[in-house]
Amino acid sequence: MKKKLTTVSFRGTAEQETALLAVIAKHRDIPGALMPILQEAQEIYGYLPVEVMQIIARETGHPMEEIFGVASFYSQFSLNPKGEVAIAVCLGTACYVKGSGEILDKIVEILGVGAGDTSPDGKYSVDATRCIGACGLAPVLTINNEVYGRLTAADMAGILKQYQ
Repeated sequence: MKKKLTTVSFRGTAEQETALLAVIAKHRDIPGALMPILQEAQEIYGYLPVEVMQIIARETGHPMEEIFGVASFYSQFSLNPKGEVAIAVCLGTACYVKGSGEILDKIVEILGVGAGDTSPDGKYSVDATRCIGACGLAPVLTINNEVYGRLTAADMAGILKQYQ
């Protein structure tokens, strides 16, 4: 799945930027340090917004295209903030053959938030993930790291209502 940026407003703090600049300074003269800089930046902000990638580009001299390319290529990086209610639907083989695709479609329909996106108000984020290791409960999803298993698309309205 191709990563895309949403239109959630960036809410970085001065403290976060200070921490980011310290990370960049720590790695500045180390060849190949872009990955650790991005990893630590994501730890600071929770994701990698364009504004953070621009600071990294400015401070390291790496082109923005390179930074965005790395951040969008590796699945460990998130370009969007997680919502207050972070939903992850497993699309691993066991879950998928038992209907997780339909579950994901139902969540998208109910919330109006596409897979890989965060709602403009920051309330919900929806992600399609690979195996989370709960195959015996397939199909599964997590909401704020709480596991729900043996689901159907019809279960989604009731489950999501708990998080409104």
